[in-house]
Amino acid sequence: MIRARITGTGSCLPEKIRTNFDIEKMVDTTNDWIIARTGIEERRIAADGEFTSDLATRAAERALEMAGVSAAEIDMIVLGTITGDYPWPATACIVQENLGADKAYAYDISAACSGFVYALSCASDFIQAGRGKKVLVIGAETLSRIVDWTDRNTCVLFGDGAGAVVLEAAEDSESGVLSSHMHSDGSYLDLLYQPGFGTRVTPSVENITDHIPYLKMQGNEVFKVAVRSLTNVSLEALEANGLSASDVSLFIPHQANKRILEATAKRIKLNDDQVYINVHKYGNTSGATIPVAMDEANRAGLLKSGDVILLSAFGGGFTWGSTLIRW
Repeated sequence: MIRARITGTGSCLPEKIRTNFDIEKMVDTTNDWIIARTGIEERRIAADGEFTSDLATRAAERALEMAGVSAAEIDMIVLGTITGDYPWPATACIVQENLGADKAYAYDISAACSGFVYALSCASDFIQAGRGKKVLVIGAETLSRIVDWTDRNTCVLFGDGAGAVVLEAAEDSESGVLSSHMHSDGSYLDLLYQPGFGTRVTPSVENITDHIPYLKMQGNEVFKVAVRSLTNVSLEALEANGLSASDVSLFIPHQANKRILEATAKRIKLNDDQVYINVHKYGNTSGATIPVAMDEANRAGLLKSGDVILLSAFGGGFTWGSTLIRW
């Protein structure tokens, strides 16, 4: 049996840090208020002239270096993002050009904060089907460009960053992606979305003046559905593989909000040592949170051969999913 095995991880965070104390000067909020409700202390902000493709490229280069794989060997590039450089073409194509991955075909996946796990699922299926041997999977965002920095309910949450993994085909291997489980429900669209610019909300001076295009969220309602969905899809992945919470070496969830992560872990019956949290340092970087956290954990020596790693994400759409990996 062919499995898709992670052989390299990489991440890239912008240098600029925006703390809660910086945000206190921008909107009516406080450091204590933000920490109590989100657990976030600071986030990274892309510099002028720094784009999603730049962050994605640097993360990919680091993942390739760890894997000992050249860009020329990559068969496919899948990029999870909702903040691409342009509406089209796919930002993955820009990354392909930047890397010199000439034989790879490239495309983006728009699944909001679930973008990376959706992309990982597609890449794993591609490898298991025997259509390629080496795939680059990336989650990258510059959310600071679509956040309304006058809206204290949303601007405190988000940051910029990118993470990437190299997947390689491994025959008769016990390690690799064990299973993926994806879901969506479009009936919740109004609770978390970005109105513009698309074909419903087109560019106009009035729309920009009224802050129409920016990200919109009803936080309390999102919280309830997120915890329930993350819990259910995590248990689904464990049950599909005949495993329980005690078998999980590390749970790497989408880093949306510390309260969501803690509530989900409690429902799954995971202890603190089993849960990786870095939302306090970077905020919510949407599709980038899981690969950034995975790279951090990997480089810290927390991911060891044979470990069972559970990834779970929830995002606008609504979309949610989980992937279970044996390292």
